[in-house]
Amino acid sequence: MTAALALGDDALVLSHRLGEWAGHAPVLEEEVALANIALDLLGQARVLLSLEGDEDELAYLREERAFRNVQLVEQPNGDFAHTIARQLYFSSYQELLYGQLASEGRSAFAPVAAKAVKEVAYHRDHAEHWTLRLGDGTPESNERMQRALDSLWRYTGELFEPVEALPVDWTALRDGWLTTVTDVVARATLTLPGGPQVGAWTAGAGRQGIHTEPFGRMLAEMQHLHRSHPGATW
Repeated sequence: MTAALALGDDALVLSHRLGEWAGHAPVLEEEVALANIALDLLGQARVLLSLEGDEDELAYLREERAFRNVQLVEQPNGDFAHTIARQLYFSSYQELLYGQLASEGRSAFAPVAAKAVKEVAYHRDHAEHWTLRLGDGTPESNERMQRALDSLWRYTGELFEPVEALPVDWTALRDGWLTTVTDVVARATLTLPGGPQVGAWTAGAGRQGIHTEPFGRMLAEMQHLHRSHPGATW
């Protein structure tokens, strides 16, 4: 596994998941917001995967076990609260990760990280806004948001498993992430499922190519057109 593949796959898979909201978002403003976030992630994926090889081949012709994304990003959208919880967990991590990489000028990832961290700051802010709005809203929205945080917690530990060749302080990353997410969740009148024990149970093994059942179905949908018409161009 290379670092470019791991980070590129994270962005690619989450981009596709968010794109599934097209035509189904709860309000028009969110239709635009989620589409923009998905496009930001797709742009990141293209740059990162191109560091590894041909971006189209890597996206559309690899088998499931060859993908190295964390299991968190492949989880189905569920209801809107579920999507927001996934986004809060991941964008908080991604912002801190890219922040470290951008500050490490000798890293090959510094240029892409310096640009991407600005995009991801918006992604995190968007997720934070909706976490607060849902958590501190009606009893039903609070219950749904808490249920979403609880169901996805098991996948957070994998975020902090070191990726070879990434000049990252993984302990600082985990601690910063926990501080950020804990603050948002508390202000939303919600409870962080694991308390201080982030990743106490790590279910994910996506970095090793082991994925959850929904990923296979998503991948088949994502790759169908390219595989059905090999060599086709616009």
